[in-house]
Amino acid sequence: MRSMNKSLLSLLPVIAAITFMNSALADTQKASQDHAQIKNTVSAFVQQQTAALPGKVSYRVDEIDRRIALPGCAKLEAFLPQGSQLIGKTSVGVRCNETNGWSIFVPVQIKISLNLLVSARQLPMGHLLQEQDMIAQTTETAGASGFTDPKQVAGKVLRYGITAGQILREDMLRQPYSITQGQTVQLATQGSGFSIRSEGVALNNASEGQTVQVRVKSGRVISGIARAGLAEVVP
Repeated sequence: MRSMNKSLLSLLPVIAAITFMNSALADTQKASQDHAQIKNTVSAFVQQQTAALPGKVSYRVDEIDRRIALPGCAKLEAFLPQGSQLIGKTSVGVRCNETNGWSIFVPVQIKISLNLLVSARQLPMGHLLQEQDMIAQTTETAGASGFTDPKQVAGKVLRYGITAGQILREDMLRQPYSITQGQTVQLATQGSGFSIRSEGVALNNASEGQTVQVRVKSGRVISGIARAGLAEVVP
C-alpha cells in the first residue's frame, strides 16, 4: 500500500506538468485568430463594395499563410488600403479594433463579366463609328474600361485601326473634327452691341469646343473655340 502511494506521489509532478501543458496549449489555441474568420470578413467587404458595379462580379480570397499567428480579436474591420481599387489583383486590409490591435493584408482577385461593345469587323484609322460597326460580347475583365451602350460610341472616330473583336475603349476614340488643319474658317467675334466676322486658315485640327489657332490675312494668329466650320472668338 505504501509502495503504491509512493508511486502515485512520484507521478503527481508529471500529471501536473501535462495538465499545465494542455491548459497552455488550449489557451494558445483560444488566443490565436481564426484565419477563416479573417477571410469571411474580407469576403463580406468585397461583396458589399462591389454590389453596385455593373455586370457579374466574381472574386477569390487567397489563403493566409498558416505560419501567421495573430491574437484573437472580437472586433474585426475590413478596409481598402490607400491607392488600391477593388478590381483585378488587389489586397484588402483587416484590422483588429481592440487594445494592442493588429492589421493584415489579404490578397484578393476580382473579375467582372460585362456585355462590352467590340468591333464587328476590322476598321481603319479615322473611321466614323456607326452602330453596325459594333456588337455586344460577354467579356471577363479585370479592368473597368469599355462601353455597354452603342450610343456612347456611335459618331466617334477611331484614333487608329483595329481588328475584329477588339473591345472599344475611350483611349482609342475621339470626337470628329469640327475644323481641320488648312481649312478656311470664319472667325466670329460678338460683344455688347457689335458683331465682327473675318476669315482665316486653321493651323490645327480641333473637335467641337476645342481651341483652334487661326491665321488671318494680316499674318496674325488668333485663338478661337471650334464650332462647325467656325471659330468663335471671345473678345
